[in-house]
Amino acid sequence: MYVVRNVFQCKPGKAKELVEKMKAAGPHLEAMGVRNRRILSDAATGFWTVVVEAEVENVADYFDALDRRGGSRELADAMAGYMELVTGGRREIYKLE
Repeated sequence: MYVVRNVFQCKPGKAKELVEKMKAAGPHLEAMGVRNRRILSDAATGFWTVVVEAEVENVADYFDALDRRGGSRELADAMAGYMELVTGGRREIYKLE
């Protein structure tokens, strides 16, 4: 089992909008096999940081889900414009021990 953590650095004041987009995307991602998602926002880190964390059985399944996301009109609608909210980010992948 793996934990995939996507860390987004948002533009000032835009974290809440990104959180709402990530919440709307949740059901569509779950249908693609990305489960146990959690959305975190900063409390004591860089301002306007949003972290989206999920568990996957294996990393290949996660990347397969990413490849399939382009085929989901609903997911595209939920995430429309999210790049306008962020300045950058990174992906972290951890193996659960």
